[in-house]
Amino acid sequence: MTKKELASNIAARTELPQKQINLVLDAFVAELTEVLKKEDKLQLIGLGTFETKERKARTGRNVKTGETIEIPAKKVPVFKAGKALKDAVK
Repeated sequence: MTKKELASNIAARTELPQKQINLVLDAFVAELTEVLKKEDKLQLIGLGTFETKERKARTGRNVKTGETIEIPAKKVPVFKAGKALKDAVK
């Protein structure tokens, strides 16, 4: 599903204009990005938790050449589904 399809579906459920839904989705993504930049977490009861995790530096291998390379440490965004979402998907 694309963002456009999501906005369309939400607009149909709520009878709100799709333009407003797009503004809300854009604001949500912007706020989530700011929260993750601050290394905080965003917990939505019934959905799950968005947060950042530190990925350690490690040794990898270039698949084409077989050469060993060092992969640096970095922070990555992660999502952990909540119990209600897990139960709904079962």
